[in-house]
Amino acid sequence: MEKKVKHIGIRVMPQVHQKLNYIAQYEGRTINGQVLYLIQSCIRAFEKANGPIPLPSEEEGE
Repeated sequence: MEKKVKHIGIRVMPQVHQKLNYIAQYEGRTINGQVLYLIQSCIRAFEKANGPIPLPSEEEGE
């Protein structure tokens, strides 16, 4: 099975970029790695409170 990675482009204010970069470096990550970490943390917290999020392939029985 081939893994496909999706691209998300976001625009942020320079100050947000600088602060995110600072945090990422502090935690030993790239900015991209830090954003992925934050997204995954958000998803885990949501699913902990609300249950698993069904994916389209799971809903269709694929």
